[in-house]
Amino acid sequence: MTAGHRITVEQGTEHVRVTHGGQVLAESRRPVLLFETGLPVRYYLPPEDVRTDLLTPSDKRTHCPFKGDASYWSLPEAPDLVWSYLDPKPEVAAVKGHYCFYDTEVLGTS
Repeated sequence: MTAGHRITVEQGTEHVRVTHGGQVLAESRRPVLLFETGLPVRYYLPPEDVRTDLLTPSDKRTHCPFKGDASYWSLPEAPDLVWSYLDPKPEVAAVKGHYCFYDTEVLGTS
């Protein structure tokens, strides 16, 4: 980590839902929360709680020096809507294979 940059990961109990165009794409009561300096909290959802059947793999890849390489998935009308770290850095291993969406609705805690 660079000076002043910090990432923490913890198991959450929030009830979160992701919708797009009125369709539920994901709903979970067991998100992994990732807190990173300068960014909003990100909710990484287990694959069992995500409608992966609706998502199409994207060619987009990004690299984060703190988390690793991210792969992306799309909906027909929403490119690169969701991402996942399939082989994250050890410091954020808890998010491995979980899906993260830009817009996540937090409905409360369980």
